[in-house]
Amino acid sequence: MKNWITYILGAIFASTASFASAADDVTIQLKWVTQTQFAGYYVAQDKGFYEAEGLNVTIKAGGPDIGPMSVLAGGGADVAVDWMPSALAAREKGFDAVNIAQPFKSSGMMLVCRKDRGVNSTADLKGKNLYVWYYGNEWPFLSWMSKLGLKPDQDISVFKQGWDILPLTQGDAACVSAMSYNEYWQVLNEGLKPEELTVFRYEDEGVATLEDGLYVVGENLKDAAFKDKMVRFVRASMKGWKYAEANQAEAAEIVVNNDDSGAQTIDHNTTQMGEIAKLTAGSNGSLSEADFNRTVSSLMTGGSDPVITMKPVGAWSHAITDAALN
Repeated sequence: MKNWITYILGAIFASTASFASAADDVTIQLKWVTQTQFAGYYVAQDKGFYEAEGLNVTIKAGGPDIGPMSVLAGGGADVAVDWMPSALAAREKGFDAVNIAQPFKSSGMMLVCRKDRGVNSTADLKGKNLYVWYYGNEWPFLSWMSKLGLKPDQDISVFKQGWDILPLTQGDAACVSAMSYNEYWQVLNEGLKPEELTVFRYEDEGVATLEDGLYVVGENLKDAAFKDKMVRFVRASMKGWKYAEANQAEAAEIVVNNDDSGAQTIDHNTTQMGEIAKLTAGSNGSLSEADFNRTVSSLMTGGSDPVITMKPVGAWSHAITDAALN
């Protein structure tokens, strides 16, 4: 009898220990394909930061036909990486997207133009062919054009840009959209030199809006277990980001090793990581209310067709970062 009781107690303890050590699942939807734009998450996974927090994290790469807000709304992810203009536009349409952390402090968005096509200042944009990304990425551009008093299809010709810079290097575009850590370098690799280009950085033009932030469904924050998972997730993710900033070559290699497409290279991602580190520098993950207000102001001053028409309420929360950073 004693041996039987011992066996039962042992089984109970073993079951309890197994339950206690079971990792909590978290799925994150990225905004774009695997690249060092998302290095912090891949590093956190590779270095065991998520595992140390008791998390089993699935990282879902994005792509041209994947909208992070749509995936989040459809229950395909617990948390999504997206730009704030897209998230706030979705929120105004009724989707309860809430920013719980902001790893990117600065904007890398720019408009890259050719001087030999007559663009040396913003005054030269009128009458030009401008290529712009859509799928939620057009909002900062349209807000900027409105501030400049330039109306699409009237003062400027706006075309939907694919995920390359060919309209600038091989087509008739005067300008194309680019990120400081990606497409700008593609332009240079095609043979154009920096002195042949006019670059408008959204930060310099005073119209920069917050980019890669972490968003969840607001209703889920009412669940204590979900909040606890997000606290651990954000804490590990920011640890990954700071490690990536300090170890850029290693971070690039980790990202490339996680690229199933085989399209990424170490050299490109190392260069890219150097630019990404400039955008995450200064952020501990906590959203700056001043940066939020600047983004909202930019989006609401879009002339006759602003991105959002009302100042959002409840669009962000410090609850997760306050707990994660303490």
